[in-house]
Amino acid sequence: MHFSPSVTEVARNFAEYVNRVAFRGERFVLMRGRRAVAELRPVPIGMRLGDLPGLLASLPRLSPEDAAAFEDDLDTARGQLGALPEHDPWES
Repeated sequence: MHFSPSVTEVARNFAEYVNRVAFRGERFVLMRGRRAVAELRPVPIGMRLGDLPGLLASLPRLSPEDAAAFEDDLDTARGQLGALPEHDPWES
């Protein structure tokens, strides 16, 4: 967290603070008196597509036994789903 400027300071130099947030990734807690009232920070952006392989590699893996049990659960659920009576959502 960067220093905490006053709301007045930020209002007087708004474009400068927005540029610092946008281009440097800085964050500011805005103060009114001695009380924090707002935060000026970068908007979180998603991950880049190039980060996806690393993310997938970091996920936990199922053991072969757990994977087989999961497959059985899915098959059972699919069978039960087909056995449900059809319901008209518009019917009252």
